[in-house]
Amino acid sequence: MARSHLALPAPIFYVFCEDFPDESSRIPMTSTINPSSPARECGPDGTDGQNHLEKYNVPGPRYTSYPTVPYWDPETFTEDRWRETLRRAFAESNERDGISLYLHLPYCETLCTYCGCNKRITKNHDVELPYIAAVLEEWALYRDLLGSAPRIREIHLGGGTPTFFSPANLERLITSLLAGVTLAPSHEFAFEANPNSTTFEHLETLFRLGFRRLSLGVEDFDPRVQEVINRIQPRERVATVTRQARGIGFDSLNFDLVYGLPLQTREGIIDTISAIRELKPDRIAFYSYAHVPWIKGVGQRKFSEADLPSGAEKRALYELGREMLEEAGYREVGMDHFALPHDDLYRAATEGRLHRNFMGYTPAHTLLSIGLGVSSISDSWYAFAQNEKVIEDYLKRVAGGALPIVRGHVLDEEDRILRRHILNVMCRFETTWDRAEMRHPTLRQGLERMGELERDGIVAVGEESLHVTPAGRPFLRNICMALDARLWRNEPKTKIFSQAI
Repeated sequence: MARSHLALPAPIFYVFCEDFPDESSRIPMTSTINPSSPARECGPDGTDGQNHLEKYNVPGPRYTSYPTVPYWDPETFTEDRWRETLRRAFAESNERDGISLYLHLPYCETLCTYCGCNKRITKNHDVELPYIAAVLEEWALYRDLLGSAPRIREIHLGGGTPTFFSPANLERLITSLLAGVTLAPSHEFAFEANPNSTTFEHLETLFRLGFRRLSLGVEDFDPRVQEVINRIQPRERVATVTRQARGIGFDSLNFDLVYGLPLQTREGIIDTISAIRELKPDRIAFYSYAHVPWIKGVGQRKFSEADLPSGAEKRALYELGREMLEEAGYREVGMDHFALPHDDLYRAATEGRLHRNFMGYTPAHTLLSIGLGVSSISDSWYAFAQNEKVIEDYLKRVAGGALPIVRGHVLDEEDRILRRHILNVMCRFETTWDRAEMRHPTLRQGLERMGELERDGIVAVGEESLHVTPAGRPFLRNICMALDARLWRNEPKTKIFSQAI
């Protein structure tokens, strides 16, 4: 397929200043670059990185899905269409690949002010059993739709704080969930945990139920940062849970770290990652802090914008952390993730098996992923469906015997083709269109939007392939934005995304 080098006129979208959401506060921005950044010549070797940070630090999606949720088309979606695509994906893939389950357990005892997740803050643990009953009833509705026993390839418990729930109630949930199903030979069960609320009994119970991967939310060990984000957890507590998990037999431990947090410093990153290197988790997710108070409200207003590092400072924190992790033997996987060479996530990346979905990066790709619980998103590959986002609404819908779906999207041919390309970029740092099923007219338009990225040494575009250069890896979101036809066709009316860098 021949590629045109002509640059298309750049559409704009508007970003509202969150403090002054009126007509006078609109800031027009191109979708992939910041127009206020000074124009400078840059060689194809990716030099002038500082200018790149300024130029490409614009709001953009994280691409855990395509189309991204703000651009779902409600006109394409009905519950009947969702049921149809669900059954299709199950019939096509259950025996071969199995299915994935995500369970959203939304309760937390305290509010972490950096968090953008859907959660409910309470110390009332009487909420556990009614919520578990609703999740199991929702699963029963899906089991009726599927018609035959599913093969479970993955289970992921997210939140919220899954270990808010007692070990006994988690056992009740998982035991009931697995009744009458079969397990894929290489199944993987994983759960997220707050070290402060994770007991030895939690670890022992979940291990006995088949969980082998644990993800601990560490974030940062600097006491000043912990104070301002309301996440006080001594490093000794993290070390204790880590030792206990390894002693019980968990074979894959992940630590979540966050860069760009308020009051975070270079010295704090050095101290945190030095401590992490001693504990040696198998995987590390080094996430960019998403500052979205216009969406998440006062939960992200416990500190001032003046406490946040600038875009350049934030990226410098990441590069420092990346360098320290690579010195310790970790290898970069996709965007913001690292793994030791023995871990399956790294092996999946090197073998071309890496996949990305609403749970993040995973070594397994199942065509069907069912999300259970409030706000969860299901993916049949042909369609998405999201549950009610308010707990009371979710409970009411399920109690009435209905799937608690509040919105969704049915993917058309363009969506499915662009989704494959965006997944390839996010997981493999390259994509190709040498086969007819990977071509579409909107792909050509996306490639034509790559001109600036190519001149800056971020991508290399050939006749039938696109490769992300080593210097271009910090800009994966910008590359995907150029391919995102729905983003370019629509102008958001509010600021809906965090900064790309």
